[in-house]
Amino acid sequence: MDKKTQDIAYFVSFCIEQYKNAKHLTGAEAMHQLDRYGVLDYLSKHYEILHTQNYQWILEDIDEFIRLRKEEQT
Repeated sequence: MDKKTQDIAYFVSFCIEQYKNAKHLTGAEAMHQLDRYGVLDYLSKHYEILHTQNYQWILEDIDEFIRLRKEEQT
């Protein structure tokens, strides 16, 4: 695995853990929700920008991303 791929994997793992803790979810619950709305792909795709932000901003961005995805589904 190259360095950038490894950095992205660590970043996504960090985001999952932060989201899980902030929402008081189990790891499985957090993964289900993040995967359901495509958040994991979003985090990976936009790593270059997102990894420079603090975790509170990232959590707000994830919440906004999920909110928009839910609206698209209705």
